Amino acid sequence: MKITTKEVRTAVRLLDEIIKEYKEEHPSKKRNWKTYEHQHAERVATAFRELKPFAQKAVASLQTTRSSERGRKRKLSLEQKVLVLLLKHLVKKSNRDMAHMLILFSLLTDVSVSYKSIERLYSDHEVQLAIHNLHMLILQKKNITTTDSSGDGTGYAISVRQHYSSEAQKLKQAIKKSSQQRKQSKRRKYIYSFEIIDLKSRLYLGCGTSFKSEKEAFLKAIDMVQQTRITMKSLRLDRYYSGQTTITFCRNKFENTKVYLIPKKNATIKGSWEWKRMLHAFLHTTKPYLQEYYKRNQSESAFSEDKRRTGWTIAQRKVERVDTANTLTMLWHNLYWLAPI
Repeated sequence: MKITTKEVRTAVRLLDEIIKEYKEEHPSKKRNWKTYEHQHAERVATAFRELKPFAQKAVASLQTTRSSERGRKRKLSLEQKVLVLLLKHLVKKSNRDMAHMLILFSLLTDVSVSYKSIERLYSDHEVQLAIHNLHMLILQKKNITTTDSSGDGTGYAISVRQHYSSEAQKLKQAIKKSSQQRKQSKRRKYIYSFEIIDLKSRLYLGCGTSFKSEKEAFLKAIDMVQQTRITMKSLRLDRYYSGQTTITFCRNKFENTKVYLIPKKNATIKGSWEWKRMLHAFLHTTKPYLQEYYKRNQSESAFSEDKRRTGWTIAQRKVERVDTANTLTMLWHNLYWLAPI
């Protein structure tokens, strides 16, 4: 059945009414708090029970050598470095506060380092490798080989005085100002973050960060998922990515990936067959299409969960340290969702 550009644009204009009708037919389910609290407790227990064994396996698979034996003897083993960084990220303490906490713990563990040593862990290459291994081990534990996924972006403030959503709103208002004022308003006030989540297990498959744009963070997240060699059957993205180039890009990265997008108001049927097939499904099976598309709500709820757990800010400033901090957020999310759903 053929479709026309006029039909697609008419459907997009009527989309608000269709969505309203769809939501009335699919009311959100009320949460069973008794079941929720039990599941949450189980997730917490599983996360902390699996944390150290995973860290040990992640470190054991690495073989590193020092180019020189000169310098101070290391106070922390690689496993301890990984655990210290993960725990510091979870308790949301500053480097100095975490160093003070380790002094208290040293009564039991003999671990005591300065706050500068903790900050350096974010750019320690061995730690970064171990963290990557830990991520891969978690995905293997859940036996994820294929995925129906969703992707979305958010932001983290780099100062406790700023909040991502309020700063983003200010940036939108700054569009009317001069280009120089816009550049000042964009200057490293927050960090873009993008995560791709597996809808079935609710585990993150990949993440990326950027000081420049959400698109750059998206590209990094896609590359990370590609490295896992997981077959991506489908992907859902918001309207920022609603263009033919997104479908072409995803098809080049992952063969036979079905991409769910909401067309823009000026959408046209001109383009690849994959683009035409998506528009055909959107036009002639709108409600089933929306049912699939709105599974991406899991991405938004995951962001809310992450920020309540590990905070709304990233205190690091260097690019590699920001990447490490964001990866730690991803790891804690995945550790909490290791328990059976």
